[in-house]
Amino acid sequence: MNHGNQGTTSLASGTTESVTVEETAVRAPDDRYGGTGLDVALLLLRLILATTIGAHGLIKVFGFLGGPGLSSFAQVLHGYGFTRGITLLSWVTGLTEVGASVMLVLGLATPLAAAGVLGVQLSVVWAKHGGGFFEGAGTGFEFELTLVVIALVLLLAGAGRLSLDARTPWGRSPLFFGLAGLLVAILASIVINLAF
Repeated sequence: MNHGNQGTTSLASGTTESVTVEETAVRAPDDRYGGTGLDVALLLLRLILATTIGAHGLIKVFGFLGGPGLSSFAQVLHGYGFTRGITLLSWVTGLTEVGASVMLVLGLATPLAAAGVLGVQLSVVWAKHGGGFFEGAGTGFEFELTLVVIALVLLLAGAGRLSLDARTPWGRSPLFFGLAGLLVAILASIVINLAF
């Protein structure tokens, strides 16, 4: 869109003539995403994280997909060095993962869902960090670290326009809410590792 500014210029003969100067206006982008590619990418990240975390939660709490269930997961937590309130921690971990997975699929309260996943996975990374990065027999933490990064991306970038969050304050300006969620996730992880 061009906007014209009108001004006057003096001529050598002493007369003035009206001159229109054309300026090109810089148009702001329609939205912060700049197209559907980023929206689809954020949707895919939400879905893969939701599927992975949801399945793990269902395995841990309810024994779905041939999983061992709550009592065996409590033994796994004990093996990671957690010694107090293991049954409560098992329930909290599993239900956080299942609840977060549902919210991530819908793109609903994404900062809360991503912070929940991030807090749980940071706790696992901390508990397994002594086992090395790519170590066998389930002692490595590369898988959990990958989930941490995906959750962090969703926390800071938001759910995108293909979500129920699209028109919420945290959907329109995800960075502020994402940083708050990051702080909550880090504090929750510290509390989990100290309290249990």
